[in-house]
Amino acid sequence: MENEKSYGACVIGLGAMGMGAALSCIRGGLKTYGVDVVEKSLETLSEAGAAGVGRDASAFARVLDAVLVLVVNAEQARSALFAGQPCLADSLRPGTVVIVSATISQDEAKAIGRELEKRGLLALDGPVSGGAAKAAKGEMTVMGAGSPAAFAKAKPLLDVIAEKVYNIGPELGNGSMVKIIHQLLAGIHVAAAAEAMALASRAGIPLDLMYDVVTHAAGNSWMFENRMRHVLDGDYTPLSRVNIFVKDLGLVAASAQSLKFPLHLAAAALGMFTTANNAGYGDEDDSAVIKIFPGIALPEKKRD
Repeated sequence: MENEKSYGACVIGLGAMGMGAALSCIRGGLKTYGVDVVEKSLETLSEAGAAGVGRDASAFARVLDAVLVLVVNAEQARSALFAGQPCLADSLRPGTVVIVSATISQDEAKAIGRELEKRGLLALDGPVSGGAAKAAKGEMTVMGAGSPAAFAKAKPLLDVIAEKVYNIGPELGNGSMVKIIHQLLAGIHVAAAAEAMALASRAGIPLDLMYDVVTHAAGNSWMFENRMRHVLDGDYTPLSRVNIFVKDLGLVAASAQSLKFPLHLAAAALGMFTTANNAGYGDEDDSAVIKIFPGIALPEKKRD
């Protein structure tokens, strides 16, 4: 195992989950680097004790043992790894492990993994779940697929960012497929929670009462408890955006189509999030999908 004090780990994408992962790396004693296009995020990580930050990883690519790519989609992942001359993938030392944690299609995960392996790098198809709160605590869930060598090289990093790491086997793409199936459930749960609370509002049931009942009864889910709290607070500050579920449920639909497999509930949830996005709520928290229902009264955010 790598000496953790000299183990160089870079997190690309310092959003809600990426920043949590990077801060967990620092707390875990790893020599931590961060990459993002937002200057404020770079400043935050630098002040927390990062060994280096930048808009790209060119300045520290040669000292890295692991790269965690925690961006939004396949296009951003490809840009982070393969754009520029030389690109990051060409600048890393052979044997460096690259963990692609964006939610992407199975085919994209395979293709990116093959391009990394051609360069002598170790590829881990490793999407994550847990949201900003779990990321901040170093308690994410990782759905990993890759070679035993990739898992071994990534272990010091995975140990500090994740509470649970699933080894789904050596076939790249299978980690992404598990995440896509997970997102099917997550998206449906948020949509169903919003629908239930919207119905309660229309029926004149106090939403705080409805929330209390559900969270102490069999109809509860983690998504209901977490996201409908945002609705009660009238706070749609994005931790996971509406347009993220438009993307993810779109991946769910495309994956099912390739298998000629019907997904009735996922299709309905995708329609709800797409409607919310088109109504102007795309950059709000995904709980804002509740705003598509007409004739309901929702709590407003308390002003300081």
